[in-house]
Amino acid sequence: MPLDEGTLARSCGGTLRTASHLCRHQIDLAKALMADDRPITIGCTQEAPLFSELAEESGAEDRVTFVNIREMAGWTRDAASAGPKMAALLAAAAEPVPPIQLVSLKSEGVALVYGRDELAIEVGRRLADRLDVTILLTRPGNVVPPRTTDFPVLKGTISGATGHLGSFALRVDDYALPSPSSRDRLLFGEGRNGATSTCDLVIDVSGGAPLFPAGQLRNGYLRADPRDPAAVERVIGEAGGLVGEFDKPRFISFDAGLCAHSRSKITGCTRCLELCPTGAITPAGDHVAIDAAVCAGCGACASVCPTGAASYALPPVDALMRRLRTLLMTYREAGGRDPVILFHDSDHGEPLIGALARFGDGLPANVLPVRVNEVTQIGPEIFAAIFAYGAAGARLLTRAKPKHDLTGLQRGLATANAILAGLGYGSGLVTLVETDDPDALRAALDRVELGRRPDQPATFLPHGTKRNILELAVRELHRAAPAPVDAIPLDTGAPFGGLNIDTSGCTLCLSCVGACPTHALSDNPDRPMLRFTESLCVQCGLCAATCPEHVIALEPRLDFAAWNEPRRIVKEEEPFHCTGCGKPFGTRSAIERVMSKLRDKHWMFAGAEGQDRIRVLTLCEDCRVEIVVNESFDPHAMPERPRPRTTEDYLREREASGRDPLN
Repeated sequence: MPLDEGTLARSCGGTLRTASHLCRHQIDLAKALMADDRPITIGCTQEAPLFSELAEESGAEDRVTFVNIREMAGWTRDAASAGPKMAALLAAAAEPVPPIQLVSLKSEGVALVYGRDELAIEVGRRLADRLDVTILLTRPGNVVPPRTTDFPVLKGTISGATGHLGSFALRVDDYALPSPSSRDRLLFGEGRNGATSTCDLVIDVSGGAPLFPAGQLRNGYLRADPRDPAAVERVIGEAGGLVGEFDKPRFISFDAGLCAHSRSKITGCTRCLELCPTGAITPAGDHVAIDAAVCAGCGACASVCPTGAASYALPPVDALMRRLRTLLMTYREAGGRDPVILFHDSDHGEPLIGALARFGDGLPANVLPVRVNEVTQIGPEIFAAIFAYGAAGARLLTRAKPKHDLTGLQRGLATANAILAGLGYGSGLVTLVETDDPDALRAALDRVELGRRPDQPATFLPHGTKRNILELAVRELHRAAPAPVDAIPLDTGAPFGGLNIDTSGCTLCLSCVGACPTHALSDNPDRPMLRFTESLCVQCGLCAATCPEHVIALEPRLDFAAWNEPRRIVKEEEPFHCTGCGKPFGTRSAIERVMSKLRDKHWMFAGAEGQDRIRVLTLCEDCRVEIVVNESFDPHAMPERPRPRTTEDYLREREASGRDPLN
């Protein structure tokens, strides 16, 4: 692997030291560097455990960063031109990343083994010395009774399950205890429905449908096909160790105040609810709730959240974007050309890239690998930023059979490609590479069609909330575009757009303003007015669902001209002045429309009393109170109902007329 020391030294902004055996006979050099107070980037991950131990001994564990420039850059048939890429990887690795926030799960080892036959009992027997085991048999056949009762063996079918490691709650139907006199097979009493059970972990060898959506991602739920002995053994081995306290990353940061899910019991945005594979997201009033203990970290919610209420925390979007900025700027300054970003994860992507480097042609010199926790976490702000920074393409590496549903990611790719094509960067610049074959990965990267790069790439620093960063990145993408346009139509579900409002039917009731979670719609406290700021609109649909006149329709698009405008006045009217005191209130059209609909068309507004009620409609709230109090006028009072005629009334009328009622 050749090292272009001149390029590396110029690009990394620090002191460059080279070594051939830093982890062996040159280890004193490593110790001396760690004794210094400066941050250190080590271009080797193979010996990271050794260097981490040395750093801990020297008190430098917070100053040491590792980056793999061998498999990721140097081991390739294009090694001679990999210098800019090595420099970029080293520089990007030095960008600080906030510490990982953790969620603690505690298990005391209370385990439920769920199965159909003797296999479940055998699994329980194998685990009984490490766990507090209960066996639950669903629709058991002829099961031979255990010779000794080492743990409970019950009958029942799980009809509902919630929870996670350390806190499972199960609903069991057909629940029954075994008969102690069972002889050649287990006999059970009469079953009952609705029994409940709690446990720390569930071991499912029933062979039925999983108890949880995406059950393989649920901590503490271990499932194996009873026909696969190897899978059963793996489950037994894993279950035996699930006692104690365990930490998992908090994958998502959530700000309920930004959520656009609902207002006044009217549902708006449901993007995250539709995509969450584990059921970790549930409605909770005006917003949603995310159970961090259930969340599996796919990041689909963060990638589609239009307001930034849900954002990925491993790492935060601004930290990832700073790393991408440094990567692309350093690559360009070091003389690199046509950079293509390859997003990958550590479980699948790193081994695949490593195999390609060791046994194949390695990555192309212009392909810059960027490891993320899950590729499904990548949202539109990342795509906008990398092309504004000068990327020529982007690929996302996934398994041939992906671990997570890619629906949300594919929608994001479609939106990104539509925007890039509309601005003249090129078509199909962001795509998936779904493969488990290293050579197929290289072939796919060799076929990458490069887009047009901006003449003056952006250099902005990401700062603020996720939505602020998204807006900034999109504006910079437009500024640097090879062929900028004012507006780009987008598909339904995009996080940008405008509103089509039929102003002739709008009464300026402003219910849409009260429902808008991002203040894209606003009023004017001084006069009847509806205003709209398109850059703030996230297309949640709450305004359209709330509008009583049904005159609002969403229009997904990216209108840069509208983004650059101040608040646009959608409708404005003269206020109606109170006929009593002259104070403005309401709008003239609204008051006149109500009066025209009620006059002579409703009993309350007919006749002389009706005219008084009509007059009340022209008064402000203060004058209405005054007329009710001072004139004892009840605007809602009904006219006196006529008394029914009786026989006495008839006789009295006959007598008054001088006629004998009996003749």
